[in-house]
Amino acid sequence: MKTKRNDIRNIAIIAHVDHGKTTLVDQLLRQSGTFRENQVVRERVMDSNDIERERGITILSKNTSVHYNDTKINIIDTPGHADFGGEVERVLKMVNGVVLVVDAFEGPMPQTKFVLRRTLELNLPVIVCINKIDRPEARAEAVVDEVLDLFIELGAGEDQLDCPFVYASAKEGTASLDSEKQDENMKSLFETVIEFIPAPEGDEEEPLQVLISTIDYSEYVGRIGIGKVERGSIKVNDNTVIVNEHHPEKTQKVKITNIYEFEGLERVKVDEAKVGSIIAVTGVEGIHIGDTICDPEHPEPLSFVQISEPTLSMRFSVNTSPLAGREGDYVTSRQIRDRLFKELNTDVSLKVEETESPDSFKVSGRGELHLSILIENMRREGYEFQVSKPEVLYKNIDGKKYEPMEKVTIDVPEEFMGAVIEKLGTRKGEMVNMGQSNGGYTRLEFSIPARGLIGYRSEFMTDTKGNGILNSIFDGYEPFKGEIPRRSYGSLIAFEKGNATTYGLYNAQDRGSLFITPNTEVYSGMVVGMNPKGLDMEINVCKKKQVSNVRAAGKDEALRLTPPIEMSLEDCLEFIENDEIVEITPKNLRLRKSILDKQARMRANR
Repeated sequence: MKTKRNDIRNIAIIAHVDHGKTTLVDQLLRQSGTFRENQVVRERVMDSNDIERERGITILSKNTSVHYNDTKINIIDTPGHADFGGEVERVLKMVNGVVLVVDAFEGPMPQTKFVLRRTLELNLPVIVCINKIDRPEARAEAVVDEVLDLFIELGAGEDQLDCPFVYASAKEGTASLDSEKQDENMKSLFETVIEFIPAPEGDEEEPLQVLISTIDYSEYVGRIGIGKVERGSIKVNDNTVIVNEHHPEKTQKVKITNIYEFEGLERVKVDEAKVGSIIAVTGVEGIHIGDTICDPEHPEPLSFVQISEPTLSMRFSVNTSPLAGREGDYVTSRQIRDRLFKELNTDVSLKVEETESPDSFKVSGRGELHLSILIENMRREGYEFQVSKPEVLYKNIDGKKYEPMEKVTIDVPEEFMGAVIEKLGTRKGEMVNMGQSNGGYTRLEFSIPARGLIGYRSEFMTDTKGNGILNSIFDGYEPFKGEIPRRSYGSLIAFEKGNATTYGLYNAQDRGSLFITPNTEVYSGMVVGMNPKGLDMEINVCKKKQVSNVRAAGKDEALRLTPPIEMSLEDCLEFIENDEIVEITPKNLRLRKSILDKQARMRANR
């Protein structure tokens, strides 16, 4: 007989990037008494890894819980960036409802639409939280209409359209059911969650079923499976079996060594967990996302969401530059291979394949950011390797070539519209909508091939003088749109091995913009700058001034160098062409030609 767990609510917080999910979770934790009164708590406490804190984005879904009156609310904080959509898709299987956070000024954005579509497909109830209501330019009523229009566009049912709206300022820690005035705390949001989100239900007497939606990893206990008890109950030392709907051949007997429930930011050991609880289990080697832990007598797998497939791929290879092996701790193909395959344990959106070369691996992901975060993590762990230019993954449908498309939403001041429309036009972008101006910004929507966006973001920031906001999301496959012109600039290539001198750089800077400073170690074939004329050019940056004992007027004046362009990892990936590589080490990022020797390069280009 099915019973309801009225003492539990399971929710996910979903939103577009920067709409305030993690700050909202911060306030729910603070106001529920999770922290001691004198406890020092940093902002965005859920963004726990270094890259998340540096970039101000959520990359991994994370579990926490708060207590309100007699109810425990399990909360999953999800990423808002489209490249990490796989994280959102799978955790929705763990919850009974969602809180959709929408910025009171920006309104629904591409990722809002993506996560809401997934929610409606699973028929989950939605609470809409209009956040940042304290912004001077907030337009809450208009945003409510836009959200309802989005519900209708996505084919929401009448029950889903009748969702509650809560108006909040996560920064101030206030919420209200009235858009005109805020209460003193988040009480309105807590009570709406308890009233509107259904309690989990299931039969405690039936055989066990736990669907694993997330995998964590610890050096001490190995793999940690996180999921919801869908049926029955689970106890420490239970003998269970792992099965998977998509892999019928998989049946693995396991013994549960530890069970944890989430209390605030901690995992607390329990002896037993019942239906409706979100738990973490350890001692279950070989467990994967989408697996079901079952009673050995009744191995019945649960269905899991179909994760969207990758759209972009890169080659990860052993570093072959003349400076290889100096800065990294892990440099061999075996070490790089093991690290890439280990990432598959926790990232369902990633795909790693062996290639014809034992020193090279094809890694496919959801976008440039998805792959660059993996590269950055490996780099910080001490890995040294090289990567190729990102390439889109084409499909062959009925004998025709199809390519991944992106839906791009751009908010830009009117004075920069012309440059944006022109640049996206040359990259095969088609404008599908031009929205109303808000606060001096006009919203432009484009449909563009994914390859058209590679290398565009840095140009976009230059064209809009840093005032534009660009968001994109995968929008299906369409027939190949034809060739897109390559980059308009060429590379400045070091002529010889050595250390760059001030004199050499001073003479070279007339050729274009440089990426390096004096005393930087370079080698023949290394890319040290950008040539605006569109041609690759060899330059001697190690040239020394001829010393003579003849003094002449002006000879000893200080040589003034233009400051070099500082290239981030994303800038490097956007800059390189098909015949170039980014060399990644824990201390440096270097750009180089795939073929270092000038003569061999010329022969290959013929």
